[in-house]
Amino acid sequence: MLRTIRAFWHDQRGIALILVSVMLPAIIGFSLLAIDMSRMNNLHNDLQKATDALALAAAAELNGRSDSWTRAENALANLVSNSTTFSDAGFVTLPSTGSTTVNPTYSACRSRGQISWCFLASIPANDSSPITSANYAASAVLTRFIQVSAQPETFTSIFPVSVSSSGSATDTSYNISAVSVAGFTSGVCNYTPVFICNPFEMVNGTNTAGGVTLEQAAADPAIRRRLIELRTVGNNAAYGPGNFGFLQPPENVGNGAQGLAETIATSTPLGCYSAEGVSTKTGQNTGQVQDAFNVRFGIRANGSAYNSAVYGPAANVRKGAISGGNGNGNGGNQCPTYNQLTFGSPNMGLPRDATTPYMGGRMGDGNWDLSGYWSTNFGSVSHPSSWDTSAPTRYDVYRYEIANGLVGTASAGGEVGTPENACQPPVTSVDRRLLYGAILDCQALQAAGNNLNGNSTNLPVEAFASFFLTEPVASASVGASVMVELVDITGRGGQGTLDNFLRDEPQLYR
Repeated sequence: MLRTIRAFWHDQRGIALILVSVMLPAIIGFSLLAIDMSRMNNLHNDLQKATDALALAAAAELNGRSDSWTRAENALANLVSNSTTFSDAGFVTLPSTGSTTVNPTYSACRSRGQISWCFLASIPANDSSPITSANYAASAVLTRFIQVSAQPETFTSIFPVSVSSSGSATDTSYNISAVSVAGFTSGVCNYTPVFICNPFEMVNGTNTAGGVTLEQAAADPAIRRRLIELRTVGNNAAYGPGNFGFLQPPENVGNGAQGLAETIATSTPLGCYSAEGVSTKTGQNTGQVQDAFNVRFGIRANGSAYNSAVYGPAANVRKGAISGGNGNGNGGNQCPTYNQLTFGSPNMGLPRDATTPYMGGRMGDGNWDLSGYWSTNFGSVSHPSSWDTSAPTRYDVYRYEIANGLVGTASAGGEVGTPENACQPPVTSVDRRLLYGAILDCQALQAAGNNLNGNSTNLPVEAFASFFLTEPVASASVGASVMVELVDITGRGGQGTLDNFLRDEPQLYR
């Protein structure tokens, strides 16, 4: 008997079953906790990825234009679709369906389905500082960021004891959400330091361009072919639609008038400018700046300025000029200065519009003498028949001459579009007849207290644009005319020809 008891006492078979039985509740508990934490983590990841994607999609539309809120909300509703799982509701779609609801207290805050958002003019410098109503944007033009929040989703854990730091120990329900803040930075590089007051700026719902917006003008060739007269203004004079001035050139460029003019004249500008804010440069359309425009037409500057290949003319410089030195506009033995040229019959440059009913007489109606220009310069050579029913822009005609080998064709007076032999070789890497500039809503900026005649900073840009120079600049005096056609703009309404200059980047900030 004692031997049997002693054997039983020392027998260790089955000990694992006893230990497992003792530890089984703890093993099951930890397993349930691991499953809960995994589900909770996956749910939060789904929500965070959803708000990140939605915020980035909306932020890409925040370019400072008056319709950016509408476009951002369209992006939230249509561009991105996300879903979450593991919540008590199961499969949940973000942002779901439904209409947009505007917060009655703060119009910058809205909601739709399972998400809500606020448009922000600023965010706190410290990420730990909360975003408050002081950061909300008063208008679409002032919006730089968007905060997107996912509505809390309820998650009930399998683990029977709450692991929350607050609440009842038996409360196993949790609300899980996510918040993302994204912003949009847009700018251009290799751009000339010029700003142009928006010829189509709307003030109280109207403008001097017949109510046409900048985006409508850029999208419609019939409006783009309206000739626009750009002018500088005198000291302390107000800037209005169609005036232009200068931006702060890059730091490695001289600060004087000559340094500014060189950045306008060169075919390889170095300046980068942000749509969030540009800085103006005090200065007027000096003779140096006049020369900087005109070297693009194969017109030599006074003195030795712009005497290198980067200041070469365009491939097509037809301008209706007669050179005083050799009797015709081109192909002679000199590179003429402006005062050596006369303009007119028997040669003909790109004509101005028949009438100028807009912008106080400084914007044409878009009707110009195509047939007279064509017959004077190309005689019996035919042009596309479509031009007879749908008039082209002057820029279209200019590009057609280049593409179809008509630059060297002599006009009735002997002018050709090829630059003088004595000028710098023509630049073909870029289109030298295009002027690039930042479009500013000058009236609104001045009404807000900005002095465009001074060195103003952080002026928001409505769009970056390209303009076609139709004729040389005739004078160096204040108010001298620079005759242009709008070619393209960045952003909505644009044709995409400026994409190579763009540096657009929506990014997450929180």
